[in-house]
Amino acid sequence: MLSQIDWSRPWYDAVRPAWLEVARLGLDGDDFLDAFNRNAARLGLRNHAGLPLRFVPQSALPEGTAYEEFIGATGQVPTRDNLHDFFNGLVWQTFPLIKRQLNALQAAQIAQAGIGKSRGPARDAATIFDENAALLMVREGRCGRALVDELRAHGWLSALHDKRAVFASDVRIWLFGHALMEKLVAPRKAITAHTRVVFASDDVLALAPGDQRAWLDAHVADELARDGLTTAGFTPLPVLGVPGWWPGQDRDFYLDTTVFRPKRRTT
Repeated sequence: MLSQIDWSRPWYDAVRPAWLEVARLGLDGDDFLDAFNRNAARLGLRNHAGLPLRFVPQSALPEGTAYEEFIGATGQVPTRDNLHDFFNGLVWQTFPLIKRQLNALQAAQIAQAGIGKSRGPARDAATIFDENAALLMVREGRCGRALVDELRAHGWLSALHDKRAVFASDVRIWLFGHALMEKLVAPRKAITAHTRVVFASDDVLALAPGDQRAWLDAHVADELARDGLTTAGFTPLPVLGVPGWWPGQDRDFYLDTTVFRPKRRTT
């Protein structure tokens, strides 16, 4: 199973350090649960209630109990033996503060509204974030805001092709969603992330990757705790359109309207 993952791909930059540490701690074939728990203990991971975080078999989740509710009440993360839950565990070990805050939001919604057919807008937004988000870190300033405006307007050719040099200096993309990472094991041009924009100062963008990731984790977690979460803040981004993330990114690549769709007009 794990042999399917090509760790050289740029979209795994965010979770690759966690994977290298897990691998160093020792795996029994594809069995990653014990190594995850050793690394979680090393990192001192805890849930929003302050309980130590542990990864447990899916069978530990009681029937009729919501997954998010169980994590919030016990600190235990039910984990299946598949790529989906493997990436989820790596994200817990990469962005623990954001994951903790998302779980807090979801658990609070369940406590308030219970478990019904509809998740409700706040819980829906948290689920989308958890499963499919990318964090787009952009240098604060006029040029950075113009680039974000073009992405929000689906000006794909201008933002991703004509301004591709900007991505080498002023933009960094960190994948967060574990379902998104799973899909990218077999990359397809249509795979699209729900992107959350984070403006950052020159000092932050000058940090080493590990320090930058820690800043991003704390900053976004603080935003979520302060402002909550809605789907309105997300903007779509076809992942293989990120400059340098896929070969053959010429002008025609971005003119494929089955993937790089124009902005839907509202009346």
